[in-house]
Amino acid sequence: MSKKSRARQQQAAAASAPPVPAARGPWKWLGLLAVGALVGGGAYWAVNPGGPRGPRPPGMVWILGGTFTMGTSDTNPHFIDARPEHDVEIDGFWMDETEVTNAQFEEFVAATGYVTVAEQKPTKEQIMANLQPGVPPPPDDKLEPGALVFRQPDDPIPWVDEMNWWEWLPGANWRHPEGPGSDIADRMNHPVVHVCWKDADAYCKWAGKRLPTEAEWERAARGGLVGKSYAWGDELPGDGGTWRCNIWQGPSPKTNTKADGYVRTAPVKSYPPNGYGLYDVAGNVWEWCGDWYAPDSYRTAPLKNPQGPASSYDPRARENENPYAPKRVMRGGSFLCSDGFCSRYKPYGRGQGDVDTGQSHVGFRCAKDAK
Repeated sequence: MSKKSRARQQQAAAASAPPVPAARGPWKWLGLLAVGALVGGGAYWAVNPGGPRGPRPPGMVWILGGTFTMGTSDTNPHFIDARPEHDVEIDGFWMDETEVTNAQFEEFVAATGYVTVAEQKPTKEQIMANLQPGVPPPPDDKLEPGALVFRQPDDPIPWVDEMNWWEWLPGANWRHPEGPGSDIADRMNHPVVHVCWKDADAYCKWAGKRLPTEAEWERAARGGLVGKSYAWGDELPGDGGTWRCNIWQGPSPKTNTKADGYVRTAPVKSYPPNGYGLYDVAGNVWEWCGDWYAPDSYRTAPLKNPQGPASSYDPRARENENPYAPKRVMRGGSFLCSDGFCSRYKPYGRGQGDVDTGQSHVGFRCAKDAK
């Protein structure tokens, strides 16, 4: 074939071939990826309508919204205020995977200069507001900064004399958990204690979070389990020789055998998490909730996103204590709980505490809305 014939043949083939598309810029591919993300995202929300919006906040886990059974039918008198069982619906939310640690609280104090209530000198007006009318005021020399510290007695003390286990100790605060002479140098990964409700609320606001409601706390603590006695199931805390939480072992409150490894607080994440990835929702320290305390609140609370009663009332207030003194709910139990005394480390157990009193077995963790 001549060169001219070969050239004419190549020209004819080129003319009959489909046009070659122009090269696409990288923005075209980005557009396609965006469309795919929207389609995929729509499919995700269609099958996971309660899923989290936005990135995961550091150190938090997502608690899926839905309906769960709150409370108990347990006849133990310690759970009289956790009855009746009732179904509650809540929206999804974020929850700290651990209790707030000394290191985290120290960061807050360094950034803000915050002074906890236990570090401030109380006034007579603050003290008298929590007492019955007619109770004499404390002498001026007793108005010192301090907090309640657990004091292990030499002899067994019945439940009705519980206050004999405690000592109002001047100088006790989050930096000095057992009072002057103690420190947290080797406890930075332990939960912070001696933080009253007001302190916990201040920290949450600084962190852009909030305290969980009581219903949210119980939903989270149950870890997706239904009808189980503990946050991990029905096995006893020390079954098989493996401890699942930090509580009291032995005759309470005289002797603690320390079978779980600790007498007081334990470092966070010392025990396995529950089904939602939360650590220490049983034992270690009580955790503040946002709700006011009332023993009958379950009977009147709304069944969707309950926020607790409008004010507090504690008919079992101690002698000389005002039953209308402001108290908030605490959950989870502490290192002082035991099945022989107070088994309120179960996910439905309820506690309560004065909003302005620090205690050596009370801390908190934060929650955060999905938006």
